[in-house]
Amino acid sequence: MYSFMGGGLFCAIVGNILLVVSTATDYWMQYRLSGNYAHQGLWRYCMSNKCYMQTDSIAYWNATRAFMILSGMSCFAGIIAGIMSFAHFSSFERFNRSFAAGIMFFVSTFFVLLGMAIYTGVTVNFLGRRFGDWRFSWSYILGWVAMLMTFFA
Repeated sequence: MYSFMGGGLFCAIVGNILLVVSTATDYWMQYRLSGNYAHQGLWRYCMSNKCYMQTDSIAYWNATRAFMILSGMSCFAGIIAGIMSFAHFSSFERFNRSFAAGIMFFVSTFFVLLGMAIYTGVTVNFLGRRFGDWRFSWSYILGWVAMLMTFFA
């Protein structure tokens, strides 16, 4: 039993680290613009080795940001509940901490799935037509890997 709980906690910790890195970095999409390579994330876009804050309040970016942040917070709460499930306090007898941790990891998986699906759908349908030479980059891929890790947790 403890080996499954430990493996789940390991997956959750790795997933939470990947969520934070994916959300904070600027390599969700790379494209060519006027002959120069550019890349963008959820918070900034970079062109010609200069980065600028995304000041536009575009709904899909805001939704993706919100779901990724909520996913990271629920994964962190699940990690705390998972760590507490190893302790045997008499005041927590009625509260099944490992079940609560599993629910929080499932909620985290659901939130990151929503965020990634929104970003993917809008990027492919809207930005994919606007830029001819573009691709998803490593921050985006880390988001999908984080979803798998929180699911396995």
